[in-house]
Amino acid sequence: MKVLPFTIPPSQDKTILIEEQILPNFYPYLHRHEEIQLTLILKGEGTLLVGSIMHPFKENEVYLIGANIPHVFKSDASYFAPGTPKGVHALTIFFNTKGKLASLFDLPELKSVYSFFSSNHSGFRIPQKSFNDISGKIMSIQYSSGLDQLMQFFQLLRSLSALENIHALAPDVQLQSFSDYEGLRISNIYNYIMQNYSRDITLEEVAAAAFMTPQAFCRYFKKHTRVTFVTFLNEIRINEACKKLIEGSYDSVSSVAYDCGFNSITNFNRVFKSTTGKSPRQYVNVFLHNVAS
Repeated sequence: MKVLPFTIPPSQDKTILIEEQILPNFYPYLHRHEEIQLTLILKGEGTLLVGSIMHPFKENEVYLIGANIPHVFKSDASYFAPGTPKGVHALTIFFNTKGKLASLFDLPELKSVYSFFSSNHSGFRIPQKSFNDISGKIMSIQYSSGLDQLMQFFQLLRSLSALENIHALAPDVQLQSFSDYEGLRISNIYNYIMQNYSRDITLEEVAAAAFMTPQAFCRYFKKHTRVTFVTFLNEIRINEACKKLIEGSYDSVSSVAYDCGFNSITNFNRVFKSTTGKSPRQYVNVFLHNVAS
């Protein structure tokens, strides 16, 4: 997949960079950077796109994104509504194992930590049972400086490398070299689909928005994302449907289907089950059971 290169501003007096975001919405473009990214979501919700794989995200979650992995935290559509009181708040730590920290990661004592990041190169969501530990360490780094901040960072690395039962955000994501032009093009396509999925959006329409013929667009999209346009569109719609079902913000299952862009409840049920392995009602029941337990 081709995405926008994104340069993290270098700091002359710090080994790691921590950034606090308090904004109307998250940075909306698919991008990549050389640094590993660890993001604590304090406020906000939406869809995390890693490679071509989607994950719903919400507050009180932590995500690690690997170096040079295409990603975007896409805020829900409600965050872009005029006059909305909503907003996002996140703390993100950026660090580069091949930059200023390279010599440290070459130390025998840190080989296992380096191996951990290499083995989990696409990234993962921090298991909820470890949320308090990891989020607490991130905030400790935010409010420290100098040598104390670096020592806090090493404590964080130790906690991260000790995590178990983690699942890759995008197991099959490919590391490639990217061009600015291709990055902008695929990012615009993704944004167009994610902003219009809730209505009857056609292949011809999206292809025209990308200034391509439908046939050329299909080949281009499959080549760079490894999934078809229809598969990607359906995954976005089902991802949004899952969020609505879990939140309970719907009148009926059919209203969820139509709100997410499906024009047939039968087709919605079929695609939902093929994507999640469960019917909509089974999905809700499993979620409620897990919450209760």
